[in-house]
Formats: sequence, C-alpha cells, structure tokens
Amino acid sequence: MTNPRALGKQAEAVALEFLRRRGLHCLWRNFSTRQGEIDLIMEEAGSIVFIEVRQRATQRFGGALESITARKRHRVIAAARYYLLIHAPNAACRFDVVALDGQGRIEWIRDAFQVTA
Repeated sequence: MTNPRALGKQAEAVALEFLRRRGLHCLWRNFSTRQGEIDLIMEEAGSIVFIEVRQRATQRFGGALESITARKRHRVIAAARYYLLIHAPNAACRFDVVALDGQGRIEWIRDAFQVTA
C-alpha cells in the first residue's frame, strides 16, 4: 500500500516542474497556517498564484477537481489572505488548480475559483 502523504508530495513535485516549465517562479511550497495550507505559491508576470494540487488515481469517486470542496476553497483562501498580508499586501493574485490523474495527464486550470466577499 502506498503512503498517501508520499503520493501527495510526488504530485506536488510533478506540478511544480510542470509550472516552472511554463514560466512560473516558485515562491513557497506547502505554506501552512492555522487557517489552512497552500500546496504551491508561485509568481507569474507580477501576480501571486496560489495553487492547489490534486491527484486521483481513478474517477471512481470523482475527479481531482470535484474533490475541492467549498470548505477546502475557504481554507485555501484564508491561508492566501494571511500570506498576502505578511508577504505581498498589494499584489494581484489568483487561485489555480493543477489536477493529475492516474494516467499521467496534467490539467492546469487558471482562475479555478475566485474570492467572494
């Protein structure tokens, strides 16, 4: 049986390399606060990009994108607000998702979700 934490780290490494090849610059990996955790924080053209990495071996229980619940989005947004407050208070930002499937396919969804007031 494979360790889920190790699989998650491997998925993050694949996503990081995928995004670096597309010109993004890594600012932080696994940024964590009491409010939540962000897998990757990257920069692209002056904007901060908060990235949630999801991996699913099969579609049996829904794909990687469907696994990002409203609660998870709320926690990512809360952690992002804290990061921006401390590190980049005036920066533009967005929330992306990198989804990996069991066949090695990678899907990058820019602006996967937005912050609502």
